[in-house]
Order: sequence, then structure tokens, then C-alpha cells
Amino acid sequence: MNILNTLKIAYKAILTNKTRSLLTMLGVIIGVGSVILLTSIGTGIQKFIEKQFDDLGANTVVVFPTQVFGENGGFSANDGAATNSKKFDEQTVRDIQRMREFAKYVVPQVENATQAVYKGETKRALILGTTSEYSKVDDSLSEKGRFFTEEESRSGQRVVVLGSKIAEELFGQVDPVNKEFRLNDVTFTVIGVAESKGGSFGGPSFDDYVYMPIEAYFRLFDTRDINAISVQVYSKEQIAGAIEQLDDYFINVQKREKDEFDVFDQREILKTVNQILGIVTVGLGGIAAISLVVGGIGIMNIMLVSVTERTREIGLRKAIGATPNQILVQFLIESSLLSIMGGAIGVAIAASLSFLIRIAADFPSTITFQSIMLAFSVSVAVGVIFGVAPARKASKLSPIEALRSE
Repeated sequence: MNILNTLKIAYKAILTNKTRSLLTMLGVIIGVGSVILLTSIGTGIQKFIEKQFDDLGANTVVVFPTQVFGENGGFSANDGAATNSKKFDEQTVRDIQRMREFAKYVVPQVENATQAVYKGETKRALILGTTSEYSKVDDSLSEKGRFFTEEESRSGQRVVVLGSKIAEELFGQVDPVNKEFRLNDVTFTVIGVAESKGGSFGGPSFDDYVYMPIEAYFRLFDTRDINAISVQVYSKEQIAGAIEQLDDYFINVQKREKDEFDVFDQREILKTVNQILGIVTVGLGGIAAISLVVGGIGIMNIMLVSVTERTREIGLRKAIGATPNQILVQFLIESSLLSIMGGAIGVAIAASLSFLIRIAADFPSTITFQSIMLAFSVSVAVGVIFGVAPARKASKLSPIEALRSE
């Protein structure tokens, strides 16, 4: 039997009962569409989180004066560690800056919260004191104005760069650059507004921060303690060596215990998160794939009905010379075609929904070629596997009995 001719016969048989064929394909459409859409959303989440880590700084090692992460990589259960830990000081920063073989930028960071006041408008502000190199490590760009300079940082000039959200909340439609406002009853001048970045992974949104020179922060809050130090290395290959050298410094030079500091590579956290997301995505895809099985059962049932309805046709084909194998192939191709057509419709629907999510929600949902090929392969397999029973039934019909049937 000519395969092309068999395909034409199968296609005509599907078109003869359009509504029934569409309902038969519905399970496959939903299954393929769900699998592809869920995997595209999972891929989008991974890309979104990767962007958050890029915003935190590429090739960056972060040091805390307490155990932030436990032995198994989770957040430490010691809630009092941060309060009771021995904070870093400026000497610690200077010592790390001398590790020039890997330390490209060494950026101290201190955080606190206070009230920001502008013309009677009061907002709670998150203050981040740091140096001018923060903009290089964090890849921060100013949407308006500029970031503070090294001289302004060293001398403690009372200038700030506002996150986009706090700038809007405090100043409304007024351009805040060169405007003055008060923090803890101390007047500061706005010299820039940072571009919007959204939420940071595991912490407040970058858009909520007020960035100021670290010396100005020390004077404002009457402290010289440092909460964290970001160390940007020259290349990813140096990260492991940098962590090892920093561990050695804190243990042997500062005489700290292992639970009195934490040095970690942000990319290791990203790797763990991506592994978890990958497992979740596969799990959700597996759950969605159950509907493919349901769709396969639907195809099998309809094909069994089709065999019964077309008994005389099968008998006639056998009477004029069609072999059982040819009948078997005909019905297998028909069931496979139903499944493939359903898969194609499912892919089209999933692609459309993924595109709408990407545009409407500004979310990087991405359909990969691998997910499409996997969904199609599964849909073809469903058509073949669940088409075997009806096809075998058709191929075993006796031509004489088939021609006698009404």
C-alpha cells in the first residue's frame, strides 16, 4: 500500500467527522499545550532569577560577619547570629583590598532604615551606605543625574542616589535631582535616580533604597560597623581561589570561628535554585502530561468506534486484496495523524499564550526547541501506542463476516 495514499485516506476519514475528530484531539491539545506552556514559564523563571543575580553583580563573592547559610546550603536557623556577631570594620576592607591578585573591586555595605521627609511628605526609607565602586560591582546605572564619586564617598558628602520607587513616592512628579530632603533631621541633596531594577532575590527591592557615601552613613547613624563586603574578582575562574583565601584570612588572621563569618559565591546559590526549579518544572510537566494519556485513551476509544462503523469498508478492502498488515498500518497512521494534529494545535496555543505572557507581564517566558520536539515525540507515541488495539482489531476482521455486517 502506498503510504501517501494511506495518508490521504486517513486525512479524509478525519475530515468526514470534524467535530468528533476535534473532540478526540482535545486531550492531546491540552496535554501538549500544558507541557510546553509550563516548561516555558519554568525557563522564564530561571532567566528572571539569573537577571536578579546579574543585578547583584557578576563574578562577585559576598562576605557576611555571620553564618547566612547553613551546612546544607539553606538559610541559617540562628536568628540571633546577625545581632551577636562580630561586625566587620574598615581594617577588614583594607586587608581584602590588598589581595590584589583576585580583588578587582572591594565594596563595603551597611544598611539601616529611617524616615525620609520632603515638604511634609514622610516615607520609610532603606538606607544603603557604600562606596563609589558599588555602581561598578552592582552594574547600577543612573536614570537621572549620576552616582556619587570616590571623593564624595571618602569625605562623606551629604549626597544620595534614590531608587526609582522611593524617588516617586517621596517626590511624585517632581524631578528630584538637585533637590534637598531630610534623613534623621539631616539635610541631603539628591544627585541621581537609579534605573528601575525591581526586587532583588532574597531581599528588598533595589528601587526602595537610598544610596549614600559610606562615610556620610557612619556620621548619620553614629556607627562604623560594616554589615557586608562584596568582592568582585577578575574572572569566574578565580572565584574558588578567592573564597579559599578569604576563608583562610578570617580564620587565621582575624581568628574567627567558622560560624562567625560566611563567604559565598552567588552563582552557587543560583545553581541550586535552578536545579530546584528544573525539578519543579519537570514535575509540573509530568502532571500536565497525564492529560496526554487521557487524550490517548480518547483516541483509542474513538478509533475502536471507527473500526466498528467501517466494518464493511474493511471487509471490502480485504476482499480486493488488502492484507492484515496494510489494514493495521492504515489505522495506525490515522490514529497517529489525529495525535500529531492535536499536538500541532497544542503547540500553537502554547506559543500564543507564552507570547502574551511575555508581552503583557514583561516576563521572559521562553519556548525551547527541545520542549516542542519532546511534546511532538510524545504525541506521536501516544497516537501509535493507543492506536495499536483498534488497528489490530481491524486487521483481524474476517472479510466475509465484515461484508455481512450491517
